[in-house]
Amino acid sequence: MTTMNDFEKMNWHDNAIHAFRIREGEDGYGGELDFDIDYILEWLSPENNSFSFRLTPATLTFHGVSDLVISVNYAKAIACVQPMTIHEIHKEIETLPNGYSSFNWNVEINWPPQSFISFSSSGFTQVLHGQPIVSGAQYLTHSERQAAIHLTHHSSGTPNGVP
Repeated sequence: MTTMNDFEKMNWHDNAIHAFRIREGEDGYGGELDFDIDYILEWLSPENNSFSFRLTPATLTFHGVSDLVISVNYAKAIACVQPMTIHEIHKEIETLPNGYSSFNWNVEINWPPQSFISFSSSGFTQVLHGQPIVSGAQYLTHSERQAAIHLTHHSSGTPNGVP
């Protein structure tokens, strides 16, 4: 599992967002914001002038979410709806007058253009859900996502190979 301590090492550029979910937090106070993504583990060296990618399904969850703004405009793209892709994720610390600190997050979306998701959150975790797949695309198809997850469950009998 990846946590806030790993933020500086993380790169979500061109990661596809297949779905997002808003749910009540475990503490009953702060919300949870889950992104179902294809996490690009590695950009592989070009062969025949074309990159390939090692990626796996993942859930990126932000905890204690408030002040959520979602602006996604497929009409501006003049294209069919398909998974959004992340350009970059920025965070900025916010300290309130009472001394409580949180982070303001901005998820810049590069597809569709002129889109973003912003919110306040205390932090995030990310969990990988499948065996890595090498693909010429920066995202997995539905069947590739299912196969990656299926392989993980059958390789050890448990999700993510955890005993």
